Amino acid sequence: MEFRGIYTPAITPLDDQGQIDWDGFATVLDHLVGAGVDGIIIGGTTGEYYAHSTEERLESLKRAKEVVGSRATMIGGTGTIRTEDSVAFAEAIAGMGYDALLVTTPPYAQPTPRENALHALAIDRAANLPIMLYNYPGRMAAEMSEEYLDRVGRSPNFCAIKESSGDINRLHMLARDYPHIQTSCGMDDQALEFFAWGAQSWVCAGSNFAPEAHMALWKTCVVDGDYTLGRKIMSAMLPLMRTLEQGGKFLQCIKYGCAIRGLPAGPPRAPLRDLNKDEKRSLEQVIRVMDRTINELMASADKGGK
Repeated sequence: MEFRGIYTPAITPLDDQGQIDWDGFATVLDHLVGAGVDGIIIGGTTGEYYAHSTEERLESLKRAKEVVGSRATMIGGTGTIRTEDSVAFAEAIAGMGYDALLVTTPPYAQPTPRENALHALAIDRAANLPIMLYNYPGRMAAEMSEEYLDRVGRSPNFCAIKESSGDINRLHMLARDYPHIQTSCGMDDQALEFFAWGAQSWVCAGSNFAPEAHMALWKTCVVDGDYTLGRKIMSAMLPLMRTLEQGGKFLQCIKYGCAIRGLPAGPPRAPLRDLNKDEKRSLEQVIRVMDRTINELMASADKGGK
């Protein structure tokens, strides 16, 4: 399976009582499809899977597939601490007709590379679907090392990796030593570098509320190969990316960005808390300046191309 384009890990809107807003969830999904994203991930970190019950996760997966259908590539998240639970999610996702799985390292457990690989291979056997790995040691406390990649690479289903370590040397290693595993950008403030090293896809939470900006950068670099314009777009996006990647309130910013866009979002689930007034005002300004700058850049590029 080829992963190419913008893949959005969808948020899960909540109502005033902290329950999932299912109508709002459908609105978010329809918005993403209408915006033209290439794929949607259900049950990712941005979707707050870790704060959902098993029943909520399964219902989210089921409803999302019903809403989206075949209008976008659908990827289901299998992240849990216990292998048995991840296998059960993988089997359910396969039964719902999803296109691929997102496979993480079990959080908190800190498995060895061999243990981690056996976990992933058990998921693979259960579902037999294309798999995008998700390397995020900052959250999972263990890295998908070269030993791990060598072990899982024995199955052709492991065809992509969302690299979110922030270590640029890992990007070099993946591009050089594992060209058979597609590298997907999972670190927003390194998107330009990922594309320069051949990444064809970008899993970007910010595309929940700013799909146009993310698609503009992806198309400019990956499709058009115009890194001069790409650097300008990236420069315009960096204040947002720094806010998201380095501000310490990633999910809160994503959800409030959706609210600014007029999408249902609600607050994050406890223990997280919403942004304060100053943080909201700052994010509004960052998004406003980014949108205006990118619109001006794209308009200028269109004029120059005529």
